[in-house]
Amino acid sequence: MLKFRRSILKASAGLLLAGPMFVQRSASAQTLAKTPACDDSPTPRQIEGPFYTPQTPRRSKLVDGLQGKSLVFEGRVLTTTCQPLANAIVDLWSCDSTGEYDNSGFKLRGHQITDANGRFRFETLMPGSYGNSSFRRTPHLHVKVQGPSTPLLTTQLYFPNEALNARDSFYNPVLLVKYSQSTQQLKVATFDFVLPLLSKG
Repeated sequence: MLKFRRSILKASAGLLLAGPMFVQRSASAQTLAKTPACDDSPTPRQIEGPFYTPQTPRRSKLVDGLQGKSLVFEGRVLTTTCQPLANAIVDLWSCDSTGEYDNSGFKLRGHQITDANGRFRFETLMPGSYGNSSFRRTPHLHVKVQGPSTPLLTTQLYFPNEALNARDSFYNPVLLVKYSQSTQQLKVATFDFVLPLLSKG
């Protein structure tokens, strides 16, 4: 158990772990039923970007008193056979509503560990865009995800109907979140990550 907890902490720091705990199929992945409405294609990878901070705190509320439109981000971590992955790490970070990252602390940064059904939930803010007139990033979330028996996934997620999506060279429509609620004050966005299991042997 202690070894597994240490592996969890290393994974949240963005390290690709190759220890014995992460090359075995987890018990939950073997026994839980398939999840309905699952796309079995692995979630595409994207670049980490220059603003990642390791050793984020384990927490679900990331706002820390910042102002902006509230965003609830929730979803599941699944295998390519549509089974939920318990004890997967979901490490989330983003800029604030003005396009600024907190690079000295952990505002809008944190990680969660999925429950028995592979679910996670964060309370954060809608990120803004940033850049200059020649290259401007559309609003996006950065995420690292790793299960007990999967490789590390680093990717970015995007929002529907953003004007800058078409101009951002990193934008991938496969990585669009879905809104289950969208008002002037609150957006609830969902996304399911699909990870391949490491091969045995």
